[in-house]
Amino acid sequence: MDTIANFFSFITTPVSWVIVQFHKLYGAIFGPDTGWAWGLSIVSLVVLIRICLIPLFVKQIKSTRNMQALQPKMKAIQERYKSDKQRQSEEMMKLYKETGTNPLSSCLPILAQSPFFFALYAVLSHIADGKEIGVINQSLLESAREAHIFGAPLAATFTDSAAEVAALDASLTSVRIVTAVMIILMSASQFYTQRQLMMKNVDLSVKTPYMQQQKMLMYIFPVIFAVMGINFPVGVLVYWLTTNVWTMGQQMYVINQNPTPGSKAQDAYLQRLLKSVTAHGEVRGRRRKNTVKAIVAKGSDRNDNERRFFGGLAKAGFAAQADGTVIKSDTVTAEAEGGTAVKRQQPKRQTKAKRQAAAAQHSTAKGTEDTAGSGDSTEEPTTSLEKKPQDAAKDAAEGDKPARPSRANSGGSRQAKSGQRKGQQRPKHPSSKK
Repeated sequence: MDTIANFFSFITTPVSWVIVQFHKLYGAIFGPDTGWAWGLSIVSLVVLIRICLIPLFVKQIKSTRNMQALQPKMKAIQERYKSDKQRQSEEMMKLYKETGTNPLSSCLPILAQSPFFFALYAVLSHIADGKEIGVINQSLLESAREAHIFGAPLAATFTDSAAEVAALDASLTSVRIVTAVMIILMSASQFYTQRQLMMKNVDLSVKTPYMQQQKMLMYIFPVIFAVMGINFPVGVLVYWLTTNVWTMGQQMYVINQNPTPGSKAQDAYLQRLLKSVTAHGEVRGRRRKNTVKAIVAKGSDRNDNERRFFGGLAKAGFAAQADGTVIKSDTVTAEAEGGTAVKRQQPKRQTKAKRQAAAAQHSTAKGTEDTAGSGDSTEEPTTSLEKKPQDAAKDAAEGDKPARPSRANSGGSRQAKSGQRKGQQRPKHPSSKK
């Protein structure tokens, strides 16, 4: 550890200078030789570093999501070129280049913190040995050696002997209790942060090896920190516990406000958004409008969480627009992709006898309608051989011309066909000769 700290010695002076500046501020409030002044100086150093690392944290989130989305393609490449490792690596690099993904981006925050972490370790080690470092002179060195956090000196470690602890004006029991509690809290915060990421902010619809790797890290990292923590000074434990708590809070904010698509966190976020839209009748906030706009743009590529969200909007009487707003909709049925479609009921299958009976009944009813005309007339139907008085007079006027078939008023069906017999002949006068 000392060798690694010496490797980052170039940054010890800036780190020591920042600590001294914060110490002046807190020393004026709590006293220059108190553990609060030095402890809060270390905490403030962590906060300052993490604020500077926010852009890298955002990049880490994007890279992690891109890696999750690429896992199916990566698995397909591995299976396709499993016998050719060189071609497999080339295809992987090509995939990263096409999608603009950097596999190392997920490690950037940790890598960026490493110089500050080891520089702080070097500063605290020099304080424990009574050596000046950076801008920490002899007077500041003595003040730091007298500072205790809950009875444990800043430079003490869990593995220190009773003589070493006594030289720092402290008891071995106090040092080990404080360091043990800090190590447990540090490991627990690391475990919870990783578990929160795995359980809430991972797309569960895609099972990939990446998820198994993250699950292994969830258990391995806390063990690594617990083993290494017994060699860390109390000040370094304060630093690492603070950065773990910061990471946990930062991740909780990201999960609640910008969850991974397809994850449980996204489902919870969209349900909260649905309640807000239902209560206020509009999408409030620019971030939420951008979320709705992105979901609308996906079209048929929406996941189950997004389909449920649109279905809930439709049931509440709202329709999402392309600009991220919602309008009142007259229909309250969900979209076909948002809700369950109503199943079409199939007619019961009938036997042949029933079908024939229904067909005969239909033919009888149709014949009755044809003969009844419009249904309003009360005239009796006549046969083709009978003649009404009107028809007889018409025949007398037209002579021996054949009578034209008449049409029914309601449907235009013909009462007489072309093959019907001609009308009756006009009777001769009795006085006429043959």
